[in-house]
Amino acid sequence: MIGPNHERDRGLTAALTHVLTIGITTILIAMLMMGASAMLEAETERSTETSLETVGERLAGEIDNVDQIASEDGDSATIVADHPSSVSNSQYTVELYDDCEVTDAPLIDDGACLELAAHEVDVTVHVPVSADNIDDSDRVSGGSIEISTNSDGQIMIEEGDR
Repeated sequence: MIGPNHERDRGLTAALTHVLTIGITTILIAMLMMGASAMLEAETERSTETSLETVGERLAGEIDNVDQIASEDGDSATIVADHPSSVSNSQYTVELYDDCEVTDAPLIDDGACLELAAHEVDVTVHVPVSADNIDDSDRVSGGSIEISTNSDGQIMIEEGDR
């Protein structure tokens, strides 16, 4: 600046440029971190859902095996199936239903199903089961699951020995 006080304004442009650069960089990094966090959360939910579907399909197959063994022999049958105790770093529970509610599992027509629900992530998956004679069992934690027939010939699930 031209005038008697021009020596006080020297270097102001460089300092102002540095402050603005640091401020804009901070805002951009914060926005990048927020976007990455949202993407990570969505991927965690999708990974959990896929893992629960896989475990559910395996359990449904094992339930069908118990049903087939029990119907052929006429006796009781028991299978202890080992599954992961957690999926995507989240514990989960399994529940066997004789009749799935339409609101809970809209893609499953009236019939038996497994409900797998994760604890840390808000994900619940329903998997159809083709066996007909199902006992609405208690909720069991993921991991070692015992699939057996009770005295009435109904299939039930319980927590297996760990």
